Amino acid sequence: MPKDDFFVALTECHFMNPQTMSEIDYYPDVQKWWASVDGVMRAWAGRDLTSPDAEWPHPIASELIKYMDEAGVDVTYCLREPMMDVTGGVVSLSTNGFMLQQIEPYPDRMYLEANCGPIIKRGLEHAIWELEYLVKERGAKLCKVYAPEDDGPINDKRLWPFYEKACELGVPLTIHTGVSYVSPQPNTKCHPVQLDDVCLAFPELKVIAYHAGWPYTEELIGLCGKHPNLYLSLSGIIGWYERSPYRGYHAIGTALQWMAADKIVLGLDLPFDDTKRVVDYIRNLEMPEELQKNWGYAEVTKEDKAKILGLNLARLTGIEPTKRV
Repeated sequence: MPKDDFFVALTECHFMNPQTMSEIDYYPDVQKWWASVDGVMRAWAGRDLTSPDAEWPHPIASELIKYMDEAGVDVTYCLREPMMDVTGGVVSLSTNGFMLQQIEPYPDRMYLEANCGPIIKRGLEHAIWELEYLVKERGAKLCKVYAPEDDGPINDKRLWPFYEKACELGVPLTIHTGVSYVSPQPNTKCHPVQLDDVCLAFPELKVIAYHAGWPYTEELIGLCGKHPNLYLSLSGIIGWYERSPYRGYHAIGTALQWMAADKIVLGLDLPFDDTKRVVDYIRNLEMPEELQKNWGYAEVTKEDKAKILGLNLARLTGIEPTKRV
């Protein structure tokens, strides 16, 4: 398969509502949140988004489509940015309704990745109603669980009815794992080991763990080897892997020792103009011979790349993996 013919799909493409963002600048926790975003972007993207002269694409659909076309990305799963805690619960940075308005002009290129949280804090009945509505009536293909802003961790049993509904609907859940990268949210609610309880209780639930669970990547990899329904996502952290390739070789090489390439997927969670460089990192990925010899890593085949770049997500979300661009 020629590399330019790979079907490519990315989850976790965040949009923010410009009107809302303009209205909440004065909240102190909004400024703290941006400072935290700057910290992670320094590692993942090598840039400071908070500096006065920083330039990056507006996080809206009309900007994303340009970079999808440039990078040869066929499909994205687009996700609201919640973070209601930065305004003390007044407003989220974007809503599922905003996302639906944004992606409407791009059918078959952009799909909704819902976020119905904070699930416990808002009330299970409301979150479950919205999840069912968005999947059945508005075509949502995924739903994210973001525990750091909620009232309990990933394995809080108060979430069990929500997970049961996701199983009933057949919608995979994407779950933030690893550290909580932004203030004022704690790390205690999103450790990947908490997924063990979830996967044991719901073996039929498809779970996609974001950010390779960093810095607990090896724990997550071990769990992916244990649980057939648990998938590893390179969302966000792939930007760091591209900037420091050997970090990525070790993470991906280790993952492929514990699981088939069928269980690794891509995501973005980066400024949209980083799309091409991170997709090309996988397109052009070659495991160095020294690491194959000294660490026992396997060669990354074209079939592996095809699965990671998009075939796995197409299978999980029930879409056709045909080229759109």
